Amino acid sequence: MPGPQLTDKSLLRSIRRGGIHPSRVLPAAANGHGGQRTGRPTMRLPCKAVSPLTAAICDTLYKQGATHMEWTDISITVAKRDADTAEAIATMVANGGIYIEDYSDLEQAAWEIAHIDLIDEDLLKKDRNKATIHIYISPEESPAEAVAFLSERYNAEGIKHEIDLSVCRNQDWENNWKEYFKPMPVGQKLLIRPVWDNDYDPQGRTVLDIEPGLAFGSGGHDTTRLCLETLENHITPNTELLDIGCGSGILGIAGLLLGAKSATGVDIDELAVKTARENGEMNGFTEPKYTVFQGNLTDKVSGKYDVVVANIVADIIVMFTKDVGRFLKDDGIYITSGIIDTREQDVLDAFEKYGFEVVGRHESCGWLCFETRLKNNVS
Repeated sequence: MPGPQLTDKSLLRSIRRGGIHPSRVLPAAANGHGGQRTGRPTMRLPCKAVSPLTAAICDTLYKQGATHMEWTDISITVAKRDADTAEAIATMVANGGIYIEDYSDLEQAAWEIAHIDLIDEDLLKKDRNKATIHIYISPEESPAEAVAFLSERYNAEGIKHEIDLSVCRNQDWENNWKEYFKPMPVGQKLLIRPVWDNDYDPQGRTVLDIEPGLAFGSGGHDTTRLCLETLENHITPNTELLDIGCGSGILGIAGLLLGAKSATGVDIDELAVKTARENGEMNGFTEPKYTVFQGNLTDKVSGKYDVVVANIVADIIVMFTKDVGRFLKDDGIYITSGIIDTREQDVLDAFEKYGFEVVGRHESCGWLCFETRLKNNVS
């Protein structure tokens, strides 16, 4: 009997300004990706310039969306070769999240992401030479400015593109994505289990229960997996761990499940802090074993740690690296991920500037994870 087929929603590659989980596609009002269309027509706009008609259409969508608490889905289709640059530009206006449809490595992704080798025929017909970037504009914002900005920047970069606008209902996003988030083994020891899935075999692994909600960190993204795999090599019964930008709390909780003495998380996002605490409790960890603060690293955190992990983005890693040293014990390890390969040198320059030496480098699908120590502590 044939197994389940892979369909469109299974392969939505989610990005968070350089790496995000599907659950952060919409903030505040929804828990995931895969929004259902409202039935209103989708409009295809040629984007050599933004005409008054385009602006009028955007404003109409905005007014309709604001009235019914609906989000505007702006999708930008570009040649595959331009996808990274187009995505970087799109993140500048993606106040409601972003994801990318990229079918160039469909067969490999089907197995790696969904563990399925039977692919829906409609997916096989997708254009492998194009990518579509989706960004979401909240009901409180007008999409007109976003479209104008995107068109201007893409034209300046010489990127040929098409923009579609449609409207998504908040309630349709609530549960659709959960169908595609399945238990997954990570590294040698862990199994990440979404709390709603009870049909799984741990196969001797330690089970980490997760409800990502609206916070980044389900274990599905390459950056998170790289961190989890790297953490396995540095956790002992005496390890005190600090997770910068903790999101769902998955890294700190994983450290505790792997045997760490304690874990501390910090995030500027109030919702992420709430989610991290709830996930900690779900796995049996509360204060003082697992502590989560809301705020900036330097304002909220004190003490020194054996392991500091930051799965965020290159710019924030560069900014935080100057302060991280004072939170590390003499033989501490600093693990960083969320770094797209095009930003590698910027991060390496920051390590060099602030006295860190790279002792490990890991890569997956264009994302990098580094293990570093302060130079005077490298043996």
